[in-house]
Amino acid sequence: MNLAVYLTFVGTSLLLALAPGPDNLFVLAQSATCGAKSGLAVVAGLITGLVCQTLAAAMGIAAVVAATPWLFWAVRLVGAAYLVYLAVGAWRSGVSEAHAGTVAGNAPSMAALWRRGVIMNVTNPKVQIFFLAFFPQFVTPGADGLQTVTEMVILGVTFMAATAVVFGSIALFAGSIADRLRTPKVQMLLNRASAVLFVLLAAGTVAGL
Repeated sequence: MNLAVYLTFVGTSLLLALAPGPDNLFVLAQSATCGAKSGLAVVAGLITGLVCQTLAAAMGIAAVVAATPWLFWAVRLVGAAYLVYLAVGAWRSGVSEAHAGTVAGNAPSMAALWRRGVIMNVTNPKVQIFFLAFFPQFVTPGADGLQTVTEMVILGVTFMAATAVVFGSIALFAGSIADRLRTPKVQMLLNRASAVLFVLLAAGTVAGL
């Protein structure tokens, strides 16, 4: 893998991270409802998930999942169920906070938000397929097993860095705006909007969108 190929990968990774998708919409929703720090905790979780996805792709585990229809569907359904769970939590949180007249009293802990990011990423089968389809295009043709794994790991780390920059910027931007506008009424609307977004993402996961 030469420098020109690597730089092409960097640019492509940044563009892909910017494209609307479940992960960056998830960061946007959490940052808007809970603040920039909470959004960054989700980003850290998503990056941790990408570590798992990179290792799975490099070791061939992702290929096994993709080639096993029932296992692929199981991962997809788990991811959709988790999104529905988040939707229910967001909807209930909006009602309770509005009645209590508080803004962030029921906000999840940083550890809980980190776990959400991890689960969101590792239960998204589209990320696995993406790694299998996208990364090999930048691996040196004819490379032996060790070189292929090494280059896959390098590409994975690079993709994580690009994701961290883009998603981190989204978290800071959305969080800063939300901090200025946050009132009990606005908080309730944001939580309700997040709940609807999670349901739509769950439907998209099941449909394979």
